Amino acid sequence: MTNWRAVLIGFLITAVLGIVGLTLPGVGQLAAGLIGGFVAGYVAGGGFLRGFWHGLLAGALGGLLGGLLIALFVAVAGWAAGPAGGVMGGLAGLGIFTVAMLVAFVMALESALAGAVGGLFNPRRPRRREPDYY
Repeated sequence: MTNWRAVLIGFLITAVLGIVGLTLPGVGQLAAGLIGGFVAGYVAGGGFLRGFWHGLLAGALGGLLGGLLIALFVAVAGWAAGPAGGVMGGLAGLGIFTVAMLVAFVMALESALAGAVGGLFNPRRPRRREPDYY
């Protein structure tokens, strides 16, 4: 079962470090994905596969949000240039969105690998809450 709290924590760390990482293009986003995925895997616990899954989800959400924001920014910038700029900006935004989705895919994979390592560092299985019958 997916621990959405772990995914959300990993996603937020990825997003915040990704924004801060804009000062170091490429390296900043790489580090953000690795750290966010590791944290998601560690918080979820449960070993390699569970950490991999939670890191993958956190990285995919972070990558999709980043790609969407970049494409939206380019589309709005083109729209401000008038009708011809809107068409060109829309096409450029679509191309950039496609590239950003490829980057998101790579970011999800690297985050998943880091999540697997995080899951190995925290091998405990999450305990199920026992129902209160009394």
